[in-house]
Amino acid sequence: MKSPFTDKEMKRVYEKRAWNFRGESYEYYHLSWLCEDMGESFTTDDSDTAGFIQVTNQYRAKFGIPYTDEIIAVRNRYGISASKMSLILGIGANQYRLYEQGEVPNVSNGRMIRSIMNPKVMLSMVESSRNLFATTSEYDKIVEKVNAVIENNRVGYQIEKYEESRIFSCVRGADNGYAPTSLKRLKNIMLYVLERCGEVWYTKMNKLLFYIDFVSYRERGTAMTGLAYKAISYGPVPDRWDKVYSEFPEIMQELRPAGEYTGSVLIPAAKSDTTLFTEAELNIMDRICDNMGAYSSRKLSDLSHQEEAWKHYLNTPVHIPFDAAFALSAV
Repeated sequence: MKSPFTDKEMKRVYEKRAWNFRGESYEYYHLSWLCEDMGESFTTDDSDTAGFIQVTNQYRAKFGIPYTDEIIAVRNRYGISASKMSLILGIGANQYRLYEQGEVPNVSNGRMIRSIMNPKVMLSMVESSRNLFATTSEYDKIVEKVNAVIENNRVGYQIEKYEESRIFSCVRGADNGYAPTSLKRLKNIMLYVLERCGEVWYTKMNKLLFYIDFVSYRERGTAMTGLAYKAISYGPVPDRWDKVYSEFPEIMQELRPAGEYTGSVLIPAAKSDTTLFTEAELNIMDRICDNMGAYSSRKLSDLSHQEEAWKHYLNTPVHIPFDAAFALSAV
């Protein structure tokens, strides 16, 4: 970012601050750009939003309030319009729409929305709202949709949650940068990286995912893959990385010699679905692939060894905290 006074590139500055949100104090990292010649600091809408998301993610996690994507997903799961959902929950239609646009629900509304992730609870809510529907036919259609979810939930949904628990070592929260634990998203992030970078060795993919997640957290307040990371002798790696890379048939593995050793290369067997990602998420993946995609596994590993995120947590049992994103030096 260039100074409006001197047209020179300004220094990026991260400062730990406290933000009072709904009577609770939360620490977050505030980003500003410093014009060293004039001693003036500047922020952008994006940097302010990232700080706010750091704070509200902590608030949501503390009080069990669903994240924006979860609020949208639960309604889509039942195939119900926003106006009908607000009617069933007893929340004003405009207020409910604001929740889907990112406003944080209060604790009672948030927990009520989370409760209807259980389709049996949802059915009970629908039945309690029966007299509010314009017609009996409208009510019957929604009951039918919810019952279909209950039936599907007996097998398919439980299998999906079991598969997610095998791959993701922690629930959504501070340890995974508050990212959704979605196998579909994770698979398509890796496919996108492989499309941009070509065939990628395990070691290199470990580092590319680390930088994608930590840069995303630094710039957006939220990571992308849903993975947590540990620091081992070869650098930062996703927890359960071996399971991650063998989970998807669309990502093939091939053993190849590498000097005195034999290693595994990841090869894409499908195209990524880019509709799953926002423009900001695609831009982050593009930057990491453009800057680091041509690096060898050794060079990228050596680069990651310069990061405080690796040095400070090497061989410790804890996950690398995502606050370490604000001390990244390579990107």
